[in-house]
Amino acid sequence: MSSFTLPAMPRFTAVLRQWVRRAEPAPAGSRCNPDAPPLIYRLRSWPQLDEAGRTAPIYRMLSIMSNRPISRAWILANLGMEPAELDPLLAQLVECGAVEVIDPSGFPRQRA
Repeated sequence: MSSFTLPAMPRFTAVLRQWVRRAEPAPAGSRCNPDAPPLIYRLRSWPQLDEAGRTAPIYRMLSIMSNRPISRAWILANLGMEPAELDPLLAQLVECGAVEVIDPSGFPRQRA
């Protein structure tokens, strides 16, 4: 598990916010690359959840993430979570090191 010095944490938090924003669907008319694949999330270790985090959708999300990586859009579409609930949760899980963020745009594309 990685440890961060105190001066590095604000930078890490800024990068994390950038990742979460990038995983959100782009608003209509934005200049973002629509062909860029969304970020995907993979569970690295089971997190300690507080009482508010012990809900069926969160347990389902963590269970699925323990078997395969999933995107933010997939979570929103299939688990009935709202963006206002999901985004802080993902940020918290990434910050504590329980979830790994994978940017698939660096992988070579498969040919059909």
